Amino acid sequence: MIAKLRGIVDSTGEDSCIIDVNGVGYLVFASAKTLARLKAGQPVSILTETIVREDSITLFGFADAWEKEWFLTLTKVQGVGAKVCLAILSVLSPSQLSQAVAAQDKNSFSRANGVGPKLAARIVTELKDKIVTIPLRDVAKDINMDITPDEQTEDYEDNLVARDDDPSKMEDAISALVNLGYQRLEAYKAVNQASLNNPDADMAELIRLALKEFAKKD
Repeated sequence: MIAKLRGIVDSTGEDSCIIDVNGVGYLVFASAKTLARLKAGQPVSILTETIVREDSITLFGFADAWEKEWFLTLTKVQGVGAKVCLAILSVLSPSQLSQAVAAQDKNSFSRANGVGPKLAARIVTELKDKIVTIPLRDVAKDINMDITPDEQTEDYEDNLVARDDDPSKMEDAISALVNLGYQRLEAYKAVNQASLNNPDADMAELIRLALKEFAKKD
């Protein structure tokens, strides 16, 4: 099995690229986010997953280990094939996927081509107890983009999940904000941040503090 390729980017297409490794061109399918980071003629080291079928051997490429882990996780959901996984990874980053699953936000998944309401509901339901994380030190960074200290901090903060002794309190606060017209994912992030900053806050206080988070953005 081919797990990684190091070579030169020969060309990129809508959903794939060709990596030249010592004169051999490998066709690698990848998400739009990964492909956007590749430039023809530039050196690249990219993680891959090899999928073998009766009539084909297909390579899928990933910018980092976290994206690959999400690919492998999503393919375990019934009805989610490799191409649908790439469509999801094209619209949602790994951190956004974690947030969408935690918030049970079906609409975020529905943005991907090939993901209808029923499939989106199945994804968030089957993955609701699944945590997909890759330690920062294990993330592949040699796709020609080093991670800066600021990006490391942003990545860490993106994956903070409030730990609360009463999860129903957070869920009630999120539901209240959704009823006020806010998107569920944004409500989840605001309540989550409010709970992190004020772990002893009750539901009413969480709603008030979350609304303050929204006001900061405005």
